[in-house]
Amino acid sequence: MTRLHTFRLLPNQDLLAEIQQFVTAQDIQAGVILSAVGSLTHATLRLANRSTYSEFTGHFEIVAMTGTVSIHGSHLHIAIADGDGKTLGGHLVGGCTIYTTAEIVILELEDVVYNREPCSLSGYDELVVRPR
Repeated sequence: MTRLHTFRLLPNQDLLAEIQQFVTAQDIQAGVILSAVGSLTHATLRLANRSTYSEFTGHFEIVAMTGTVSIHGSHLHIAIADGDGKTLGGHLVGGCTIYTTAEIVILELEDVVYNREPCSLSGYDELVVRPR
């Protein structure tokens, strides 16, 4: 079984915080981002193989976002493009400020639960899928 959730975020909201707040309010145990479009004035990302965050200020279009969401923890990646079309992407972290809008579509999977548990191989909390 699945459920579809579509919602819009507003200017000056934090993209990740608002997605996680929606996931919590809807009690989503396991979900995937199907679509995300919108714009940002500030982006905070963890780029590949870096332990620190990178911050970018300007006007950016959200051209892609993908990942898993759960009340037990989410893992999202985002790609943004500047006014010249230069695109960059990375791990989405808090601090991405919405410029005009963000339209998010989440597919909820009602037969499983996504958890995040420590993994000795990666050193991070990684996805563990269990039946609901």
